Amino acid sequence: MKRMIKYPSIEQFRTVLKNINDRSAYIGKDEDGNPMFDYLRPKPTVTFTASEKIHGTNASVCYSIPDGIWAQSRENIITVEKDNAGFAFFVEQNKGTLINLIEVLSETHDIDLSKNIISLYGEWAGGNIQKNSALSGCEKQFIIFQAFKVSPLEPSEDEKAVWFETCEVIRPGNSIYVNWIDSTENRIFNIMNFNQYSFTFDFNSPEKTLNEIINLVQDVIEPASPLGKKFGQDENVGEGVVCTYLSDDGALIQFKVKGEKHSNSKVKTTAPVDLEKLGKVDKCVEEITHNWRFEQGLVTIFGSDYEKNINRNKMGDYLKWVASDTLKEESDIIVKYGFEPKDVMGKVQDKAKKYFYAAENSSLN
Repeated sequence: MKRMIKYPSIEQFRTVLKNINDRSAYIGKDEDGNPMFDYLRPKPTVTFTASEKIHGTNASVCYSIPDGIWAQSRENIITVEKDNAGFAFFVEQNKGTLINLIEVLSETHDIDLSKNIISLYGEWAGGNIQKNSALSGCEKQFIIFQAFKVSPLEPSEDEKAVWFETCEVIRPGNSIYVNWIDSTENRIFNIMNFNQYSFTFDFNSPEKTLNEIINLVQDVIEPASPLGKKFGQDENVGEGVVCTYLSDDGALIQFKVKGEKHSNSKVKTTAPVDLEKLGKVDKCVEEITHNWRFEQGLVTIFGSDYEKNINRNKMGDYLKWVASDTLKEESDIIVKYGFEPKDVMGKVQDKAKKYFYAAENSSLN
């Protein structure tokens, strides 16, 4: 049965930062089925691929052998009779080509289309779909994203959807190369066949790499879209980039960095990180945080035998006590560095959390 299979929202970097940190800290479930985390584990180093963010309308093509092919906008299944900017009509005109591309993906990634649905997502852009964008003035075209989704025929809690890259792997002789699927003669392109960029984040200190992406958007993408140039639009404004990572277990993790010209009052652009200030913040935090204070906080909240009583439900009370005592005793040092409490207290509490988790782990052993 045909059903709507939505494309997920592309997050801001701060959301992805928390997601990655939680994934790296996850250690399984307890006997009651609740997730367990060890936030003392080292944070990972992850490589994201950045591609230009296209300003059009989100579109997708879904296919399985039992259900056939159908077209979607971001929110709805669409048809020729009830279309979105002509995309359903485009799918109808090119359904043979699109099914062939999906079958290539199913063969490459060993996906049984009699039991699964492949959803091929992209941006339907060009024409008059959006004004003042990279592809304004170009013929309408379907630009496939880096990742596609594989879902069971029916929604299932036991069988989760997974993501793969929109490429086929070709092995002529002893060689291996990747071919990102497209059909350019039918106005079906793949974003990965245009400019792509690689950024490696050490999530212990991701700020420098984030700044590199912001600089790319400000200096290269926004002044004149590289994708627009490929289609003869030399001065069209670029929107930004989408950074994508596919985890080993088939999860899709993405964030966006947009330029100022495509931002609005509801969407904040990602601000560069002041690395010099960040270094001073780290020095200040090092000077005003002390293990004896963290220990005292545990005793205050949980008693002198806190090892037996420590409870994560009261971690908020513990962090509040640490913050209050730090400000009471260390405000002169914060002022000396030229900061306000809001500049440093986040990192103070991060260190306090690590001390809390270490104490909690000791109590369990």
